[in-house]
Amino acid sequence: MQSLINEIVERAKSNRQRIVLPEGTEERTLKAANQILTDGVADLILLGNPAEIEACAKEWGLGNINKATIIDPENHPKKEEYAQLLCELRKKKGMTIEEARKLVTDPLYLGCLIIKSGDADGQLAGARNTTGDVLRPALQIIKTSPGITCVSGAMLLLTHAPEYGKNGVLVMGDVAVTPMPDASQLAQIAVCTARTAAAVAGLDPKVALLSFSTKGSAKHEVVDKVTEALKIAKELAPDIAIDGELQADAALVPSVGASKAPGSAIAGRANVLVAPNLEVGNISYKLVQRLGHAEAIGPILQGIARPVNDLSRGCSIEDVYRMIAITANQAIAAK
Repeated sequence: MQSLINEIVERAKSNRQRIVLPEGTEERTLKAANQILTDGVADLILLGNPAEIEACAKEWGLGNINKATIIDPENHPKKEEYAQLLCELRKKKGMTIEEARKLVTDPLYLGCLIIKSGDADGQLAGARNTTGDVLRPALQIIKTSPGITCVSGAMLLLTHAPEYGKNGVLVMGDVAVTPMPDASQLAQIAVCTARTAAAVAGLDPKVALLSFSTKGSAKHEVVDKVTEALKIAKELAPDIAIDGELQADAALVPSVGASKAPGSAIAGRANVLVAPNLEVGNISYKLVQRLGHAEAIGPILQGIARPVNDLSRGCSIEDVYRMIAITANQAIAAK
């Protein structure tokens, strides 16, 4: 399990990206940032009052925070430039320059504007802010990737079952964002999860669209949605190996796959699992995590043109460190 984390960190070190941390005085964030800077994993931009950040660093003994770029949202040279950019991006929604000038002092908006203007490569927040607050400026400013209209969340599952995935490593989506995707959205989730699997876990994605049916063994409109999503996904990304609809055992177990879906290149070999809706995805990964004692890392947000990730407000310092490295890996792939 640790070997994959090491690979992610080393990949980030070899091609250092500029990652914005809008919660610049949050304790876990600052402690993880200090270690990231010590290890040379990424170049960091901390948003917050410089005196407060300096005081926090001194109080917690964080000697390398001064290696970060620190930007005061209230007072910095590009404040007006970013306000003009935001106003331009949102003018069709009726935004005025006065509103934009106010919003650019919000670190979550400022971070996305820094990325949009090319001054940073990705952002990580959420230790203090809700998912909605983290996502809103990302969708308004950075927007979704070409061909993608919905955001989703993937989970890295590091299991104790080396016979599945890549030495027990699998990626599952969507576990975090879109409650009831339609066929088009499900196809997009499949493509985005495959790309996350390649960018972050180093997998050659073999994607299974999961269902309670395998290749027509059951008839229902929710099965029809999965088969329609398969067609759309193949058109959207013909280079990605994908199949469905497959039951979980048919997707993972070679003997079951051969029996239930003979001739499928994915059945029994899947390393990317796509749930038909958020309810299934979220329940499934938590069952694997708790009953199977797997390590679940994420959610990793996907579908945004440049990586913006959301932390749990209950995150640990280690969680923040890992997610900075993961965000850097996504930024490398996005280029």
